[in-house]
Amino acid sequence: MDLARAEARLPRWMAGCAIVAAALILASGHLRLALGFALGAFLAVLGYYWLHEVIATLMSAGQVKIPRRVIAKFVVRYPLMFGIVFLFYKTGWLPMVAILGGLFVPAAGVMIEGAIQAAQSYRQT
Repeated sequence: MDLARAEARLPRWMAGCAIVAAALILASGHLRLALGFALGAFLAVLGYYWLHEVIATLMSAGQVKIPRRVIAKFVVRYPLMFGIVFLFYKTGWLPMVAILGGLFVPAAGVMIEGAIQAAQSYRQT
């Protein structure tokens, strides 16, 4: 099992899930639902990237001081996402169910990567 390759594939799975799902929703004639899903997916993937950067920085050997930008991303991540979702909830510009659905895109990416890892492990035994 090559974790570095799996880690590199994970954002592609997330983006692929987001694009395919938003395209299917749009093809069914629901523009606002597709936009809401895309917004939720964007926020979720952005949150994943920021968390990944924080963890990579913290785990890097020999780093004495953590850059302020990394700390800011860690601290601002959830309040920023919550604020954006709350804005759309209060204004009703986009359907909340679609935004919340988009927030699960990283979980879909992880499940796909997990299935790949399980299949590779099964083939090796």
